[in-house]
Amino acid sequence: MTRRGTFATSRRPRPSAVARSWVTPLLFLLPAFAVYAAFALYPLGRAAQFSLFEWRGFGASTFVGLQNYVDLAGDAAFRAAIGNALVLIVFYAVIPLVVGLVLAAILRRGQVRGMGFFRTVIFLPQVIALVVVAVAWRQIYSPVGPLNQVLEAVGLGGLTRGWLGDPGTALASVGFIGTWVEMGLVMLLMLSGMSRIPAELFEAARLDGAGPVKEFFAITLPAVRGEITVALVLTIIAALKTFDLVYMTTSGGPGNSTTVPSYEVYFRAFDLREVGSASAVAIVLTLLIFAINVGVTRIGERES
Repeated sequence: MTRRGTFATSRRPRPSAVARSWVTPLLFLLPAFAVYAAFALYPLGRAAQFSLFEWRGFGASTFVGLQNYVDLAGDAAFRAAIGNALVLIVFYAVIPLVVGLVLAAILRRGQVRGMGFFRTVIFLPQVIALVVVAVAWRQIYSPVGPLNQVLEAVGLGGLTRGWLGDPGTALASVGFIGTWVEMGLVMLLMLSGMSRIPAELFEAARLDGAGPVKEFFAITLPAVRGEITVALVLTIIAALKTFDLVYMTTSGGPGNSTTVPSYEVYFRAFDLREVGSASAVAIVLTLLIFAINVGVTRIGERES
């Protein structure tokens, strides 16, 4: 009994060992957290601080509390920017997800040769700097650009226009660029998820008489729910924080038809010299991105 009790006592973790068990992981995380805090949390905190002041970026500032946020509630330009950002979610997230899913399923079923090269090609827009992408597409959308030339060549000259200068088409034109950029990322994620589906499941479904459409909804779609959630989170963030494309293609115009919250931050801070208002827009945008992506993640986890 004494010997057994001695062995049992010796197996109990010492207090110092218990302390080391949770202190050691924290020590490993500390360098990464320090970098994250210095380059993400601190600037965010400073922006929240600036949003409580009326300040032109230099000189004295005046504390106004939440007045900058109250002003945003009645600001037509800010409401237009939020509305445009929500429209861009359709082009950046919804359309690439639908097209990427369908194309990935077709490629997965067809077993296309040279899949590695094809994946590299479709992912290429993610590698190219968005400034370069914006300049290239601005030339394509030009009144004398390739798009209008093709329309005239096929007898659709009546559809030609300055795509980025027309208030009716400017936002959709910018959104289509986002679709082109994000579609490769979404398709690559879907192909990655589909590659992990056992081939036996498809063979069993075909023996039961299932066609391509039934296979897609019964096997493929449920198997890639995790990838769908990741794709939506990444593309929605890209849509809400897009700045490069808007700045380089339309600068928010014509009027405010393509202005977005991130461009509003730049415009208010550097053109209007309203740093407090710009910081308030940045904080609201951060909260909006956080709320939408938490919702998407929760729905994805529940469905899984």
